Amino acid sequence: MALTMALPAGAITDGEPTTDHSEVVLILMEIDGQPAFRCSGTLIAPTYVLTAGHCTNGFPSHVFSGMRVFTEADVDGGDNDYPFGTGNNTVEAIRWAAHPSYEDAPFFVNDVGMIELESPVELEDGDLYGTLPEVDSLDAYATSRGLNKAEFTAVGYGLQMINPVFVEAERVRYISHPKLNAINVPGLVGDFSLLLSNNHSTGGTCFGDSGGPNFIDGVGDGNVVAGVTSFGLNGNCAGTGGVFRTDRQNVQDFIYDFMSS
Repeated sequence: MALTMALPAGAITDGEPTTDHSEVVLILMEIDGQPAFRCSGTLIAPTYVLTAGHCTNGFPSHVFSGMRVFTEADVDGGDNDYPFGTGNNTVEAIRWAAHPSYEDAPFFVNDVGMIELESPVELEDGDLYGTLPEVDSLDAYATSRGLNKAEFTAVGYGLQMINPVFVEAERVRYISHPKLNAINVPGLVGDFSLLLSNNHSTGGTCFGDSGGPNFIDGVGDGNVVAGVTSFGLNGNCAGTGGVFRTDRQNVQDFIYDFMSS
């Protein structure tokens, strides 16, 4: 599992479209005022979006000049003129930041970011804003017998399929249910990430899902964000997907400091 194989992650694979989880949004980043990249994120409050650090920093090759989110389950069919961002389901960002140590290590080591929106987003009936897990609570999955079979719900707006001859890239909110493969082992996982399954049985994540939530099934009200989609290990988005954990104290300190500043 060579570190050089880690790639920023994209979209839900082998999943299905969903109109649930309106707390999950599509993020469009601009460079020099022009649409450039897209990510996913989770509203954890009406004006705050949790996402990946590489979706808010852009280090080392470029600087994001603007950012906006789209809130429809089907962005292509929603009330907007994507990618230019006017319409009732489009909200501009007023500031964004990555973890303060993001640039001090490979991107996946401190891969968490936050966005503040210029106006609040109201969720669909029955949906809940995302919440954070208890500090260090995911360590139990490595130490308790049977918990290594934990399942998650991944949500995002990334690619649905990519291979050498075909790409499926609808801008639609998709959902899948990956299982835990590894936690708290050396390498890409360390004590800051999870590896989740990405196969035809469980589905997984791909390019464009970066920053999207991985909810812990059976915990709380189903809105506890174990981590944000961070990386993949190959260009076909197959095998496993990497998730940056949100249960570490330094991560939550960054999130709450951003929201209070």
